[in-house]
Amino acid sequence: MYKSLIRPILFWFDPEDVHHFTFKLIRFLNKIPFVSPLLKSIYLVEDKRLERQLFGLTFKNPVGLAAGFDKDAKLFNELSNFGFGFIEIGTLTPKAQIGNPKKRLFRLKTDEGIINRMGFNNGGVDEAVERLKRNKGVLVGGNIGKNTDTKPEDYTPDYEACFKTLHPYVDYFVVNVSCPNVGSHAKLQDKGYLLELLGSLKNLNALETKQKPILLKIAPDLNNQQLDEIIEVISETKIDGVIASNTSINRDGLKATPKQLQTIGNGGLSGKPITNRSTKVIQYLSNKSNKAFPIIGVGGIHTAKDALEKLESGADLVQVYTGFIYEGPSLIKKINKALLLVNN
Repeated sequence: MYKSLIRPILFWFDPEDVHHFTFKLIRFLNKIPFVSPLLKSIYLVEDKRLERQLFGLTFKNPVGLAAGFDKDAKLFNELSNFGFGFIEIGTLTPKAQIGNPKKRLFRLKTDEGIINRMGFNNGGVDEAVERLKRNKGVLVGGNIGKNTDTKPEDYTPDYEACFKTLHPYVDYFVVNVSCPNVGSHAKLQDKGYLLELLGSLKNLNALETKQKPILLKIAPDLNNQQLDEIIEVISETKIDGVIASNTSINRDGLKATPKQLQTIGNGGLSGKPITNRSTKVIQYLSNKSNKAFPIIGVGGIHTAKDALEKLESGADLVQVYTGFIYEGPSLIKKINKALLLVNN
């Protein structure tokens, strides 16, 4: 019903407006007493065989919601009713910011993709924490970044501020250095700076009574030499893993016309066009490192087959975002059902 009836209606309207409308609708529906249990009965697949032990955490199933959908931790409890094993919030920054000028979110319907240049729009980490205090048992990851107007010498303090504020309220951290929609993108992915930044966060983590896993989110556009450097960074800093991958700035092979792409302009590409690209990054990291660290695979998962390919290529968990928008909430159930068939 979603793809034949609901999606065509939603896709008539501006994607950012639809996002906000959908949030309001999901929140409203979940306030009706019987709706939350009903959604769980429809979408949630509960089976011990789906559980994954990773980073010292227990994931009820390996399918998560990627960062960017619930930036401000406004809906993580309700979204968990769709069967996700974990929800990643953010990207959060120390101070609230409005992000880039609108229009900044675009559908590529013929490619089943999305281009966004949101620019880390969020209400700030303090506001998100107030909502996270109402967590009803959802495993939550915190994706952190820097404010757009932060000077290069203050990038690390921005990440540190988010880390310290969020630490008691999330189960793991994701250090976002690979979003193409923020300034000084090159510096954030420089090996020397990554060693400095991740080392600093590791030191802060060591001061806490309970340490939280730290993961690095990387771009799908890195070449093999850059991926080798990522492996070296993880080895040297001893962080807990990688999320592969973020959105892409590559436009090769799209069905969208050059005129359409020119009209849209810059931004990060997600969805089906980056399915193979992200899987190849996962496979390279896994093989080259000899599975030295866990990988969360994300990028272009629109079917159960896509998810299984990422897991077979070396991912330990997967996340969806654009596929969730194009395929609907039944996608999570389909992936988990397929995993149970593989496990039989």
